[in-house]
Amino acid sequence: MKHALVVGGTGMLSNVSLWLMNNGYHVSVIGRNSEKMKRLIERAENDCLITPILVDYQNEIELNEKMEFIINKNGEIDLLIAWIHSPAKNALEIISKHNSINHNQWMLLHILGSSSDLINIKRNIKVPDNCFYRIIQLGFIIENNYSRWLTHEEIANGVIRAIDNVNTITIIGVTEPRVKRPSL
Repeated sequence: MKHALVVGGTGMLSNVSLWLMNNGYHVSVIGRNSEKMKRLIERAENDCLITPILVDYQNEIELNEKMEFIINKNGEIDLLIAWIHSPAKNALEIISKHNSINHNQWMLLHILGSSSDLINIKRNIKVPDNCFYRIIQLGFIIENNYSRWLTHEEIANGVIRAIDNVNTITIIGVTEPRVKRPSL
């Protein structure tokens, strides 16, 4: 069985986690919130296909321990979907390092916010040679001259479409014009 790891898979990516379970993956899910994790597991058709991992990925020591556990329990990661906030500067590298023993090809879908500098990120990212690296940038929606942030459903649907997409960069919504970005 294929193994997917979804970092941040209990919130806006919860539907992605469930979709993967329903499409032939065992899914390890990293999340910080035990209530959100519980709700995700309750929604799963087959909760044997999910490995819940409660960890704050900013805690590098604990993240290392949890990654070792995930790989030992479920095997090499075939698909990594990572929504990691910028304060956790080393989290993606730590996760990738643990999967670098993987001799098979694997895919990393790196989810980034609307104001991320894609060129700089792509230039500085360190991934193993056997990793297909793709970026998913989250944007916003313009409707009737009004702009709004993406809904969780729109984000999840965009990520699901990007899994089978061959493009190296996928933008969900729009990122331009910047002056139309919704207020935070």
